[in-house]
Amino acid sequence: MEYNDSETARDLAERARAFMDEVVLPTERAQPGGEPVGEETIADLREQARERDLYAPQIAEEYGGMGMDFRDVLPLFEQAGRSILGAPAMRVDAPDEGNMHTFELVGTDEQNEEYLKPLVAGDISSGFSMTEPMDGGGSDPKMLRTTAEKDGDEWVINGHKWWTTQGSAADVLLVMARTNEDAHPYEGCSFFLVSPDVDGVEIVRDIPHVGASVVGESHAEIKYDNVRVPEANLLGELDQGFQHAQQRLGPARLTHCMRFSGMATRALDVAKAYLSEREGFGSPLADKQALRYEIAEAETRLHAVRATVRDAADKIAAGEEARIEVAMSKVFAANATQDAIDTALQCCGGNGIGKDLPIGDFYEAVRAFRIVDGADEVHKRVIARDAFEDVDEAELEALTRYDG
Repeated sequence: MEYNDSETARDLAERARAFMDEVVLPTERAQPGGEPVGEETIADLREQARERDLYAPQIAEEYGGMGMDFRDVLPLFEQAGRSILGAPAMRVDAPDEGNMHTFELVGTDEQNEEYLKPLVAGDISSGFSMTEPMDGGGSDPKMLRTTAEKDGDEWVINGHKWWTTQGSAADVLLVMARTNEDAHPYEGCSFFLVSPDVDGVEIVRDIPHVGASVVGESHAEIKYDNVRVPEANLLGELDQGFQHAQQRLGPARLTHCMRFSGMATRALDVAKAYLSEREGFGSPLADKQALRYEIAEAETRLHAVRATVRDAADKIAAGEEARIEVAMSKVFAANATQDAIDTALQCCGGNGIGKDLPIGDFYEAVRAFRIVDGADEVHKRVIARDAFEDVDEAELEALTRYDG
């Protein structure tokens, strides 16, 4: 189905599918199950993506990307999601993809020269350091406690963060801190660029977690103790950190949706192949009605995911914030893809939980999607608040008649 994708988008997606089928999936299958993939393998895949004009398509050409429109690139993200190696191969992998987008939006020329270009090239990596432990900012960012105070021509940062994706391996950290204690938190926080090598930055640990992928994704706990950074390390406008975060997170949530849609699609492909090959009780499992209906339900929900995400992306492309549409896409996609991958795993039985097939890694990875980039409950709260904002006065008046 075309889903109203442009000819450019369809061509890009088709070339990405060919790259996945001919290069990435064979590379994945050659890797030992359950073991991290080496940096040399990723570097080789990236070089082949460059040769096929599939590398960093969402980033402007001046920074090393292909300069394509976000809406046109969206279907490529789904193709990339078909293997855990796909997104890093085409440089559309989180968190760097979202951080690169942030630099493009609000970075200075000097910052983009120092950080964005090498990020796009894959020469450095980055971490998004926003979430805090129990008494700090998590699902409710108004609780953020990390501060940045001006001292001469420097900012002094103090705070405690965790779940900083890729934080222990990052060459630069995007740190959100309160810069105006008197302002509403949504108008009193800012982003700062922090090197993990400066005095006062302590990488406490990589947090053990469900879903550590074969490409070695980590989430770090980090303490900032009187960390000094120059004025030039302010990323974006002062006190506008939440606004910049929303600019980053809206498109990033949609790209997550598409990557996980691709992951679920691949899981179902594996399951359908297995069901067609495996026999039980006198016939192939693919002939069993109960299993066929499970697959049908999953396919239907994934179709709805693709349409919902594209609707939100169209609104963003038109200049809208599309906050409700993004929230709907995120919560629906997270649950639909989790259910699809769970179905695929169940269909494959013991092979599903083994690591010879990719479904086991997919299953671990997708569970986190209902929490990262906003938990289900947070997005539902946003959607419900909007739903009740304009209660129909005529309906209220009619209710009083029924109440007697």
